[in-house]
Amino acid sequence: MLKADLHVHTKYSYDSKMPLEGIVNRCLKVGVNCVAIADHGTIVGALKLKEIAPFEVIIAEEILTPLGEIMGLFLRDEIPSGISVEEAIAQIRAQKGLVCLPHPFDRLRGIGDYQEMEKLVPQIDIIEVFNSRVMLRGPNRKARLFAQEYGLLCSAGSDAHIPHEIGRAYVEMPEFNGSDEFRAALAQGRIFGRRSCPLVHVPTMWLELKRRLPGRKC
Repeated sequence: MLKADLHVHTKYSYDSKMPLEGIVNRCLKVGVNCVAIADHGTIVGALKLKEIAPFEVIIAEEILTPLGEIMGLFLRDEIPSGISVEEAIAQIRAQKGLVCLPHPFDRLRGIGDYQEMEKLVPQIDIIEVFNSRVMLRGPNRKARLFAQEYGLLCSAGSDAHIPHEIGRAYVEMPEFNGSDEFRAALAQGRIFGRRSCPLVHVPTMWLELKRRLPGRKC
């Protein structure tokens, strides 16, 4: 069985400084043997981690759209942020990837509008029903109910930006080979999760602030 944390960031995300070696060490320490690396707007970190990790690494990406963030899994090519949600989904599908809505109903980051999510249901494969960085219980609970209502696959992830967050949310699921087997394995998965302390957002917010300062590169 796999202990799969299906939402992790690396130093290649603008709001994280987490080294690849730190991810490997933390995963080995807490027994996580599968991760989806979903950096913002890039798959570089995922590709590099896949080369060195002694466990399963899913190439994923969080793509910012005008409606909120959307995640592609099992990608081969990078997808630019800033495009429409429809274009993001089309580019994920063109790579035979899977479409996931991360932290839905979190109005600060995810697609928070119920009606907009309903429109996307025919194009969605997975709903992230537990995200450790969601500060209130409501969004995770709503995400699970939404997934149940529409018969969508459920995932979970720590959304880790620093090492000690890894493994705070995960799916216990059978092993798989490729996206088709992943879907079948995820359907048999069990969700586990604990919310992170709100203070984990402080370094993330600081990196975001530095990125926005004139003349600063982060």
